[in-house]
Amino acid sequence: MLKQYLQFKLSQKLSPQQIQLMKLIQLPTQAFEQRLKQELEENPALEGGKEENDSDYDSDLDNTDDLNDSETINAEDINIDEYLSDDEIPDYRTQVNNYSSDDEEKTMPYAAGTSFTQHLINQLNTYRLSDEERDIAEFLVGSVDESGYIRRELSDIMDDLAFTQNVYTTEENINKVLKIVHQLDPAGVGARNLQECLSIQLHRKDKTSATDLAINIIDNAFDQFTKKHYKKLLQKFDISETQLKDAIHEIEHLNPKPGGSYAGNNRIVEHVVPDFAIKIVDGELELTLNGRNAPDLHVSREYNNMLKGYKEAKDKSKSQKDAVIFIKQKLDAAKWFIEAIKQRQQTLFVTMSAIMHYQSEYFLTGDERNLKPMILKDIADEINMDVSTVSRVANSKYVDTPYGTKLIKEFFSESMKNDQGEDVSTREIKKILETVIEEESKKKPLTDETLASILKEKGYPIARRTVAKYREQLDIPVARLRKKI
Repeated sequence: MLKQYLQFKLSQKLSPQQIQLMKLIQLPTQAFEQRLKQELEENPALEGGKEENDSDYDSDLDNTDDLNDSETINAEDINIDEYLSDDEIPDYRTQVNNYSSDDEEKTMPYAAGTSFTQHLINQLNTYRLSDEERDIAEFLVGSVDESGYIRRELSDIMDDLAFTQNVYTTEENINKVLKIVHQLDPAGVGARNLQECLSIQLHRKDKTSATDLAINIIDNAFDQFTKKHYKKLLQKFDISETQLKDAIHEIEHLNPKPGGSYAGNNRIVEHVVPDFAIKIVDGELELTLNGRNAPDLHVSREYNNMLKGYKEAKDKSKSQKDAVIFIKQKLDAAKWFIEAIKQRQQTLFVTMSAIMHYQSEYFLTGDERNLKPMILKDIADEINMDVSTVSRVANSKYVDTPYGTKLIKEFFSESMKNDQGEDVSTREIKKILETVIEEESKKKPLTDETLASILKEKGYPIARRTVAKYREQLDIPVARLRKKI
């Protein structure tokens, strides 16, 4: 027996324009400028700069009857006056105190110099190598990642050399050439792992008793060293604490990422451009939106004149009709983009203003312990916007404060109850946890259990596993790895 079911499904779909607006809101200042540049290049009906006043410009065209006769454009009726009125050709950018005057350089800076790979290849040119050895060496150098490591197995490299370079060789030959790569600068480049990277650097240092011991530790007791089993190291090598300290001092001054020390790798140098600025003026908080988010835009006068010419033409050809449809599409896109930027500005300013007032005690003092518990929904409810919109503003924007430039999402945190039953920010607890660990004895670091007890004494009753979670979020290792001799 067949049964029929009638199912009603209510779904909300965002229009393409709404999706584009959400994407615009998410963009930080520099990315927004790139998006603006792209729109100006792609839409000739959109122009930057202020609209010049023109006394001869006639926008009072009221007669649209000729668009409703037998020659009506098939795409849809177009009310040309809607595009020709002064109100729809805005002198865009409302100059009020909400915008900062920001005239700094807008180009994206790049690091100068040759690439990291080319830097290594240039050094290879100083070695006497056979054609096969040079091919292998250049392939190895090309396999070095940004940290300076070659993380692939030699067998895989051997296969790739055969398939992509037509070089048939053995793992033994590759390993021989790899030893040459290990002689290149910066020291440690081309290592397969951290142990090999540190060992290469130590072998290139001047020989002393401390470096000899350091080499011995890295080559023969690396696991015990990384786990800070200092007592086992003292017993294994029959040395004093002073000798071990000197050897560890040598190791701690090595570079675990030799590739990162080379400035000429031509990667983009990211400069954070604050999207907002908060200042304290006469004891009051003052918020401004970076002026680069409020560009001068207007609809092209030339495109409006094209519409005017079409309207005044008595005989309208098919090519003119096709052109006016194209013009309408571009004008619609230009008008929408200008309106979307207005909405973006308003959304950014309203959201950040709500955050500033919610966390006013922190912004007036700079003390992170004054950060109130705040989640996205708190701000969303206050400004009557969706949580996802607040998230888009918080996750990608920076604010310049009297205490430095901060990522906005850092002001958000969950709440917990203290022993007084009051809501406190988890950031406040993390700050106290960080301070306690900084002040601990490094010879006997505090365990998570002990840290939980100390926080409880301070009025924050949290479990050991919660302490461990916060410690990991702060990128602080366990007690054993914080130990120093």
